[in-house]
Amino acid sequence: MSDLRIVNLSTYTSPVITEVKNKDYIQYGEDNMYFQYLIDRYNGSPTNNAIINGISEMIYGKGLDATDSSDKPDQYAQMKVLFKNDCVRKLAYDLKLMGQCALQVIYSQDRSKVARLEHMPVETLRAEKSTDGEIKAYYYANDWTKVKPNTKLQKIPAFGESNQSLEIMYIKPYRAGFFYYSPVDYQGGLQYSELEEEVSNYHLNNIMNGLAPSMLINFNNGVPNEEEREMIEQRIYQKFSGSSNAGKFILAFNDNAESQANIDPVQLSDAHNQYQFLSDESTKKIMVSHRVVSPMLLGIKDQTGLGNNAEELKTASILMDNTVIRPFQTLLIDHFDKILAYNNISLKLYFKTLQPLEFTDLDNVVDEETREEETGVKLSKNYYQTAPSIADDLINEGEEMGDEWELIDEREALEDESEIQNYFEFASVVAGDARKKSIQDTDLFRIRYAYSGELTRDADGKVVTREFCRKMLRANRVYRMEDINKISKANVELSPADAKGEGYNIWLYKGGANCHHVWLRRVYLKKNNKKISVGRARKIISALPLDERKGARFEGPSAPKKNQNPKEVAMRPIDMPNRGYKNPR
Repeated sequence: MSDLRIVNLSTYTSPVITEVKNKDYIQYGEDNMYFQYLIDRYNGSPTNNAIINGISEMIYGKGLDATDSSDKPDQYAQMKVLFKNDCVRKLAYDLKLMGQCALQVIYSQDRSKVARLEHMPVETLRAEKSTDGEIKAYYYANDWTKVKPNTKLQKIPAFGESNQSLEIMYIKPYRAGFFYYSPVDYQGGLQYSELEEEVSNYHLNNIMNGLAPSMLINFNNGVPNEEEREMIEQRIYQKFSGSSNAGKFILAFNDNAESQANIDPVQLSDAHNQYQFLSDESTKKIMVSHRVVSPMLLGIKDQTGLGNNAEELKTASILMDNTVIRPFQTLLIDHFDKILAYNNISLKLYFKTLQPLEFTDLDNVVDEETREEETGVKLSKNYYQTAPSIADDLINEGEEMGDEWELIDEREALEDESEIQNYFEFASVVAGDARKKSIQDTDLFRIRYAYSGELTRDADGKVVTREFCRKMLRANRVYRMEDINKISKANVELSPADAKGEGYNIWLYKGGANCHHVWLRRVYLKKNNKKISVGRARKIISALPLDERKGARFEGPSAPKKNQNPKEVAMRPIDMPNRGYKNPR
């Protein structure tokens, strides 16, 4: 008796969707068990299993969030109540494994809002035959193998197709030629998943029955009776079969050469290479079908290793995130938005990424909202971080002091700068070129401000200073009070909600929350003037009483204390209460 198994690679190339006349639902697969076939391929193939687990975890990431959560806290709280983490995680898993997923949408008693959402195992559903090109309902069975012709199935309306308290939202991507169900995105690799299973089963059976296919033992001293044959067979099996006996030898004692037992190996030519090829080829094809750019991203060891290919791994991670993970996330969010809209909730949803921060692609990020989506790091538009574009605007207003002016004093812009006329008075804006006089200037003196501080680095020495601050430091320009005020007022969209459209205050908050930089006040004296020397001017600024400073013509018509700066002017945001954030964190 022989047990011969043949793997037919063309058997399961595509699912069969069958419409049976006497059934109200549409079968998925020839036996209506294609979902189970997918589950079997998931359980049986280690490569397929690892990839599906990895990608589904990437889809979910660190959970669902919204870029405008701080602006709409009530709506955000309602969203988090509806879309529980466990439910969303299961949806991501089903969507990858099954090619589709489903939600139970449970309404309030008066159907005024969606009260609750529950995950529905998609393998328990079958689509109703369409009416006017629309799927109006789905049929539910806990175990479709037990469904008989006379079984009464539960019919659940599709989302938006009834006035009932329970509906099904069925989430699936568009696939050409498939209306009721969507084949999985790794459809082309399923036969290789099955091949990987069969190769592993062969090796397992080969180990468990070690001698059976590979050895022929001939006894040349006659044919024993049935009982003797069974005894010999049993003793040989016990002694020499199984993986634990690999490498052992047989010691035989014989009366003469004519009666010796012959042991002839029965081997496939180059069998180990053949099976290794099948195994490697299966792994490769499965990864191709899932569009895995690098196996290391999913915890599958690569021959090249990680240490020497960190940059390639980063590139692969960005590519996979954009081409594989994001489409799944977008599909889920599009359907989530429909549910939220029913409850009059409008949020900009995104999935927080699992990617390391250094693996995120920020080269083309133009706004803070996109930055949050890419990194998953909460960044408020309300003076928590200055937009990089503001730096460009401010730099264009800046200047480089000419040779006719000499720097005589530089210090942090302090809270009390009462010796300088109208210091920090935002109301006045001098129109025209940046090189025109400031309201703080005299014939002999120029007052300018420079952005100052060190680049911030992480533990590995990598520069982590935000882009606004990097640009300002690189520009190495100085600015009039009016320049800074002008740019502040031009960026009303970044102002906090309670700022009444006054703009983002660059004087106070510099680069934003956690910023390590300050404004330096610089005083320039006109060279070769006949009224005051450099030494005398420096003494007036730094040491002499206020009444003597009048000789330097710093005073103005306004009372000194009237133009005193807020205390935040003299502080780095990192040193402010709450580190520069509006609210405690």
